[in-house]
Amino acid sequence: MSRLSIKTILRKSLLLLSIAVLFGVIFSRVGYTENLDTKEVPKEASGIKNILLIGVDGENLDKGNRSDAMIIMTIDQNNKNIKLTSLCRDTYVYIKGHGKEKLTHAYAYNGPELLLDTIEENFGIKISKYATVNFSSFINIIDLLGGVEVEVTDNDVDVLNKLIKVCYKIDSKEDKGKIEFIDSAGNYNLNGYQALAFSRIRYQDSTDARNTRQRMVVKSALEKLKTKGLRTYISSLNEILSGVKTNLSPSEIIVLGYKTLRIGTENMKTLEFPVYKEEIKSKEAGWIVIWDEEDNLDLLNNFIYENLRVE
Repeated sequence: MSRLSIKTILRKSLLLLSIAVLFGVIFSRVGYTENLDTKEVPKEASGIKNILLIGVDGENLDKGNRSDAMIIMTIDQNNKNIKLTSLCRDTYVYIKGHGKEKLTHAYAYNGPELLLDTIEENFGIKISKYATVNFSSFINIIDLLGGVEVEVTDNDVDVLNKLIKVCYKIDSKEDKGKIEFIDSAGNYNLNGYQALAFSRIRYQDSTDARNTRQRMVVKSALEKLKTKGLRTYISSLNEILSGVKTNLSPSEIIVLGYKTLRIGTENMKTLEFPVYKEEIKSKEAGWIVIWDEEDNLDLLNNFIYENLRVE
């Protein structure tokens, strides 16, 4: 389909554009998978939709790389808000076939399916849908959105610039220009490789602080999507999803995107999970997060579902 015909359809009908772009193009390039759809779809609370957003620490989307970023994005239509729950990568959990391990290792062992199973078995949260990005696709998505606006603190600057050097090399675009560093603390609109570096900062403070920065990036990305509008969102989906592994169908992507943009980020809620925890160093696994199961699971369930009836 020519670029001119797509623009013509865009002007005439949003619905026709959705069909042309999503069903005609995304199926061939998005990396759409059905490996999880062979399982029984977990029942979820009415008005609640959970999607696991995964960022792997490398380029392998199927397995082999660890899931360093894991955020449950909850679209809560009942309360008209979006919730972001960061799952600590070092949380010590049971992984089927591997015993007690860090949560981050589940993806490396057998990809998103094992990670979702591990989350359900240990945390009692049923999630059927996921979207995984690697370093390259993360950079491309942020650049396509026009960057993300975040606050850089004095504590971030030095380590951020060190990581910018690393992430600049990952960006394979020919037009990426000269490397750009951050001079001082303040509010910045970060480009793709800068945002990746910002999301990877960890050792100068804590894993919890890194998860907070990751949620900051996700929130800013959603805000950028909203300012661009639904038409731009749909027409850009082919580029956004070309490097993403997901089991969301094209129609689900449209519906969820529409709901997310309608709700917006004004009432967004965030949670760092687990809350009640202790970080210790073990001989077998290195630094791990030991967590109080009963109190944490009650808090997580209440945060995501807020006492809504599960059907």
